[in-house]
Amino acid sequence: MPYLGLDIGGTKIAAAVLDENGAVLLQQRTATRKESYAQFLSDVCRIIAALQGRFSVPLSIGIALPGGVSPLTGLIKNSNILPLNGRPLQQDLQRRLNQRVAIANDANCFTLSEALDGAGKGHRMVFGVTLGTGCGGGLVIDRQVIAGGHGNAAECGHNPLPGYDPARDGPAANCYCGQRNCVESFVSGTGLAERYLSLTGRKATAQDIVALAELGDAAAARQFDRYLDQLARMLATIVNLIDPDVIVFGGGLSNVPALYRDISSRVAAYTFTDRFCTPIVRAVHGDDSGVRGAAWVGKEISSGN
Repeated sequence: MPYLGLDIGGTKIAAAVLDENGAVLLQQRTATRKESYAQFLSDVCRIIAALQGRFSVPLSIGIALPGGVSPLTGLIKNSNILPLNGRPLQQDLQRRLNQRVAIANDANCFTLSEALDGAGKGHRMVFGVTLGTGCGGGLVIDRQVIAGGHGNAAECGHNPLPGYDPARDGPAANCYCGQRNCVESFVSGTGLAERYLSLTGRKATAQDIVALAELGDAAAARQFDRYLDQLARMLATIVNLIDPDVIVFGGGLSNVPALYRDISSRVAAYTFTDRFCTPIVRAVHGDDSGVRGAAWVGKEISSGN
């Protein structure tokens, strides 16, 4: 049975069909329309039906999305695609498609993909961090996603920024989740751009800010240095709590070489250990990690797990 994975983000829906060995049989991307829940649901069903029609055998279905399904209510929670929150997306999809559908947090899917056959392959405990529109985290131990008792494990993006100080971190930030100074508001690509705008009054993408810093722009260099320190504080908290074998970065900012230049020494300054040696590496599968992980999650339910 081929495995269909969908990685649903704020701007695009990536879809891929994998074979048993992880080879990509089919791939496509579609813009995410999120004006209403009904529209979103119809779009996802249409994408799945169109891809299913390309194959003569049934496809298992796995979906990665920001947030996740509450094990208490079965409803979507904590998604930055706001029309999904409080909705029975899994039940609605299964009813319309007449088959089982697995839904998992996008950072968990990313981490699973990298743990199985990516940058974390061969490591027992893999922590994944996505640095893009938002900041997500995932934990895989012995090739299994650890979602926690309530589906909230590894949600590093919505912890308060450790040691927040307006003198070194800039103004306080309100998060869409209702809290203040969430890590995501500082270390996501969006957060970096918003912090730079607050500092300079100029709009720029996260990648452009890093490029300006590399060229010697003082304001960009100052903000990127802040960013790296904030990221290091977040990672040190993860290391102190669970001590993973490897940390894997994904998302748009993971492709920035300057991110890796001295991040290990910065993390070491905040960790409770005599010697910090946890590798911090870039994802092997890049932007495809989320959709690959979703396909593997779908494979699990097709196997009866």
